[in-house]
Amino acid sequence: MTLIKSKPALVTLRGLLSEIRKHSSSKVLKENQMARYVLDQYRKYQTTDQQLCKAIDEMHFRARTYYNYLNSSRMSKEINKEYRGKGERSVEETARMVGFKLPHDPKPK
Repeated sequence: MTLIKSKPALVTLRGLLSEIRKHSSSKVLKENQMARYVLDQYRKYQTTDQQLCKAIDEMHFRARTYYNYLNSSRMSKEINKEYRGKGERSVEETARMVGFKLPHDPKPK
């Protein structure tokens, strides 16, 4: 992150904080230790990425990786919750789940 004002860095920060908010039990980011850490790291590397001999895009890559991890784990939980085994399903329920209609169903007008 060359500057926190650069568009990719800002977009990544917003996405990361949004995912942290969705994973957190407390919706207030000031109370969240992970959100404070992320903001501190963004401020620390605001001027340059070269401070610790890191590549130019190293910090942005790391933030993007954390965002992708949080986003993917949340989506995985949602998919698992929706499609996990509920025992035997009826033919009608299975057809509805995959987006089909049974032949005897009335067609929508």
